[in-house]
Amino acid sequence: MKKIFLIFFISITQFLFAENESYIKITVAKDGSGDFTSIQKAINSIRDLGPAEALIFIKSGTYNEKIVIPSSKHKITLEGENKDNTIITNNDFSGKLDSFNEKMTTFNSYTLLVMGDDIKISNLTIQNSSCNEGQAVSLHVEGDRFIIKNSKILGCQDTIYSATNHSRQYFENCYIEGTTDFIFGQATVVFKNCTIKSLADSYITAAATESDRQYGFVFFNCQLTAKEGITKVYLGRPWRPYAKTVFINTEMGKHILPEGWNPWKGDKMFPDKEKTAYYAEFGSKSDGGNTTNRVNWSHQLTKKDLKNYTLEKIFNDWKPEHN
Repeated sequence: MKKIFLIFFISITQFLFAENESYIKITVAKDGSGDFTSIQKAINSIRDLGPAEALIFIKSGTYNEKIVIPSSKHKITLEGENKDNTIITNNDFSGKLDSFNEKMTTFNSYTLLVMGDDIKISNLTIQNSSCNEGQAVSLHVEGDRFIIKNSKILGCQDTIYSATNHSRQYFENCYIEGTTDFIFGQATVVFKNCTIKSLADSYITAAATESDRQYGFVFFNCQLTAKEGITKVYLGRPWRPYAKTVFINTEMGKHILPEGWNPWKGDKMFPDKEKTAYYAEFGSKSDGGNTTNRVNWSHQLTKKDLKNYTLEKIFNDWKPEHN
């Protein structure tokens, strides 16, 4: 009986170990010193629906690629050698002609598209270098339980598309910059300890939260900054009627307008979005954090309200900080 129990214990231990350790490590290097010189080829080489995490380590360099992590590739980690020197960049934009002579849209302008679940990214720069040519997405995420840490996401209009109603996404210690609606989409997303820089007088967020979701975009302990000369920036405007965006303990520069939020008037298909959108703040700081003149349809949270803004509640018991 003891022998059977021991075999069972060893089997369980091996299973748990396999679930938490990378079963394969692939190195990508521009100079040919790794397994691949292309990030996309490294992704393609990983077994579909593999048994555990597959780690792709990317050596410093500029990778001019348009990358897709398909839904069949899950549990992949992209880890850069250095976030400032490990750069994935492309320059597609809405209206640009593709290889079939068809015009691209916002939704296929991405530099990196994440469709698989349980994808993690760290120590990378993801860039769309197109600016003022049309919407140009740097990072487009559709998969669930997505984590990105210690990374830079660079672009102009529509830098980050946090897509799909079922997706949960977690950004920590990231630098994000853009011009208009540069954080947008339907997903439930937390931004923690991030620096968010506005490059134009415009809007930071454009949530499209669906009516059945309690949370949209939630920012914790972030810093809102702006390029020199930028003085008129809104915290957000509702892309769709039930948009939800909350800033908690966020430092806001003087570029943030006193009214804070914009109702996105003129959308004939979705008029009066401010009546159903939920925009709120708690503990906003610095020059742009004065909430005295905020629009009357926005909200100021109380300390009691904060109990509803834990990662466990926002993400329905998924714990990204433990990954």
